[in-house]
Amino acid sequence: MSGEPALPAAQCRPGCGACCIAPSISSAIPGMPDGKPAGVRCVQLDPANLCRLFGDPRRPAVCARFSYDAELCGTHRDAALQRIAALELAT
Repeated sequence: MSGEPALPAAQCRPGCGACCIAPSISSAIPGMPDGKPAGVRCVQLDPANLCRLFGDPRRPAVCARFSYDAELCGTHRDAALQRIAALELAT
């Protein structure tokens, strides 16, 4: 466990970045024209685990549609990484 506090519903954990690492993304991302495989850190994820493309029209639609879900993201970053990776394997 990472020691991160639990969040209220519908609030993303700043600096988590699990949704930018665990899933595969098949659409082009600036700097990753072929998308990215599951488990690979997106090149647009900065050192603080924040998306450099947040609010940018070049951000892939799949990324813009991915939002915080308490059940999927769990109570800490490690849970989010594990659960998103498991979902990726199941689909």
